Amino acid sequence: MPGAVIHEADSLASLYEVVEANSDADLLFLDLHMPGVSGFSALAYMRNNHESLPTVVVSAVDDPAVIRRAIQHGASGFIPKSSPIRTIEAAIDAILQGEVWLPDNIDLGAGGLDNEEARIAAAMSALTPHQFRVLMMLGEGLLNKQIAYQLGVSEATIKAHVTAILRKMQVTNRTQAVLAVQRLNTKEPGLVE
Repeated sequence: MPGAVIHEADSLASLYEVVEANSDADLLFLDLHMPGVSGFSALAYMRNNHESLPTVVVSAVDDPAVIRRAIQHGASGFIPKSSPIRTIEAAIDAILQGEVWLPDNIDLGAGGLDNEEARIAAAMSALTPHQFRVLMMLGEGLLNKQIAYQLGVSEATIKAHVTAILRKMQVTNRTQAVLAVQRLNTKEPGLVE
């Protein structure tokens, strides 16, 4: 694509920075396994907080159930990394023209999000970027003190974020919050990864 400018993010933290700094971007390519991200969590968050930015999942996972769930979480397309370059070009063109692009032979009508997964994704959209990042770090098993150190804030600030996260996610403790986020993993809900 002549004249295209590409900005890269290698983690959840840099994804926020890149998206905020480039509010006029035409397209976001998102890998479901980006460091700091848990499955569909970043997709659900980005789609709910940056609705006008078409988001395309680019993944080595080409399971039809994962593709369906990505679209139901708001992806504008799903491009398997194994796709030939001509297919990728056609997909990008279609998405930039406002279409939803999928690999051939994907039936969107078969299965998808259950009510609980949809509720969790909606609850996550109410989180601020800092709260979302803290939630992802909780999912990594980090303690408040460790999160505070990594983010360069006080432990009291992290405790306040955790309290807000629990309220917004409608759970009573950190473990329940992490389990809720795990429902957005790329495996079918209810399966252990």
